[in-house]
Amino acid sequence: MELAPSILSADFAHLAGQIQAAERGGATVIHVDVMDGHFVPNITIGPPVVASLRKVTRLPLDCHLMIENPDEFIPALAEAGANWVSVHYEACRHLHRSLELIAQHGMKPAVVINPATRVNLLIDILPMVHHVLVMSVNPGFGGQKFIPFSLEKIRHLCAVRAELGLEYRVEVDGGVASDTVAQVVEAGADLLVAGQAIFGDGHPEENARRLLLMAREATSPPSKQGTKHSGPRKNVRETGRPLHRTTGKRKSLLRGSTV
Repeated sequence: MELAPSILSADFAHLAGQIQAAERGGATVIHVDVMDGHFVPNITIGPPVVASLRKVTRLPLDCHLMIENPDEFIPALAEAGANWVSVHYEACRHLHRSLELIAQHGMKPAVVINPATRVNLLIDILPMVHHVLVMSVNPGFGGQKFIPFSLEKIRHLCAVRAELGLEYRVEVDGGVASDTVAQVVEAGADLLVAGQAIFGDGHPEENARRLLLMAREATSPPSKQGTKHSGPRKNVRETGRPLHRTTGKRKSLLRGSTV
């Protein structure tokens, strides 16, 4: 279980101090939202800010590219010191090529899906990725309300990972806060992106510590009196036709899904 504070909600006048405070609170990854005003209706930061962040933290810099033509910026992000780079399924004409390009530049490749994109569309590239980022809000702005059906996507990804013997991690971004973190963790997420919940009130150290505690409590064994679910469901909700010819458990996972 790791917490990745999103600097989108931080005070940019005191960005170094806010990142260091979140790190003291237990954050182990820094999430950097890169937006271009085209793929999403907002403009944020780019490689120069990533290079500045690299000077103030040794934590992995997790760069989430919400941009058109992401391949054009991958070399610059590598030079700036990014460690993980995630690209949107919806933005990449040649997703396999984009993921290979990230890896060729020495960074961990990841893929992102928007709320309306189904998990099964990723099956063929899952062996390539370090993590899959599930957007639990529509991308572009911080402080949005968590979309509940994102939980089923998390469960689906965890089930696919287990049954296909893969090792990618499941990251969740959007509306992760005190009222949703337990559900997200119970569904199986192991990388939590939180922005407003960490930086919103100006106390990132305390907020990071509190949110991590809540996440860990949600994964602790249930009491003898309770039957609390503490992990992803093993079965995947299925409808439609299989995407590949296969047999056994793999066949069940590659069928069309509502998530």
